[in-house]
Amino acid sequence: MKPALSVIKIGGNVIENNTELTRFLKLFAAVEGPKILVHGGGKKATRLSEKLGIRTNMVGGRRITDKKSLEVAIMVYAGLINKSIVSRLQAMECNAIGLSGADAGIIQAVKRPPAPVDFGFVGDIVSVRTNALCTFLDTGLVPVFCALTHDEKGQILNTNADTIASELAIGLSKDYSTTLFYCFEKSGVLSDVEDDHSVIPHINKQTYYSLIKEKTIGEGMLPKLENCFHALDHSVHKVCVGNIDMLQAKPSIFTTLTL
Repeated sequence: MKPALSVIKIGGNVIENNTELTRFLKLFAAVEGPKILVHGGGKKATRLSEKLGIRTNMVGGRRITDKKSLEVAIMVYAGLINKSIVSRLQAMECNAIGLSGADAGIIQAVKRPPAPVDFGFVGDIVSVRTNALCTFLDTGLVPVFCALTHDEKGQILNTNADTIASELAIGLSKDYSTTLFYCFEKSGVLSDVEDDHSVIPHINKQTYYSLIKEKTIGEGMLPKLENCFHALDHSVHKVCVGNIDMLQAKPSIFTTLTL
C-alpha cells in the first residue's frame, strides 16, 4: 500500500492576510505525514512592480510576464514569499525547504507559444522529476514550491501555481497515494457565487459536466476545476477545494472531488 502524501496549494488572498497566513501555516505544520506546499504571490509582485515603475499587463485575468516582470516574480516568489514561509515553518518545527522548479531540475517547462496571445516568459509544464523530491520527503523535509519552473536551457519561467500543484501530485502518484488540496478564501465550490454557504460537498466527473452545462459554476472557478480533474484523470487519489479550515483535524465544510 502506498503511503499518503498531501500536496497543498495556498491562494494569494491568504498570503496577503498575515493573520490568515499564520493560521494556515500552523495548520499546515500540523498535517501528519509527507507533505508539500505550493504558493503563488501575484499581488505582492504587482505591488513591487508598481513601486519600481514597471507596468503590470493582464489579458483575460492572466499576467503578461516580460523580462522586467519576470525579474520581479523571481524576487518576490522565490525570495520574499518563499523564504518568509520557510522560516516561519521552521519556527513551528516543520523542517521546510524552499524550492523553485529549477532546483534539482524538478519541474521542466517550455515557454508558451506566442499565439494567440504572447504571455512572455510563461511556462507550460512538460515533466516532473520526482527522484530528488522523494529523497527530500524520505528524509523528513517538507518542500515549499514557488510558482517558477525552468526550460533546462537556463531560462526561468513564470508558471501557474495551481498547475504546479497538480503536476507535482500527478508526478508523485506512482510512489504515493496523493491528495491535492486547493486552499483559498472560499469555503469550497459554490452553487451560488453570491452565497458563501452554498458549498457543493462532492463533485464527480458526471456532476462536473452537469454543473458546467447548467452554468452553475462561476467562470473564475472553471480553470481550477480543470486542474482538479486533470489530476484525478492522472492517478491523483482525491482533490479537496476550500478554505484553510479543511486542514483541521475536526470536520469542516469543503468540496471533495473524485472520479
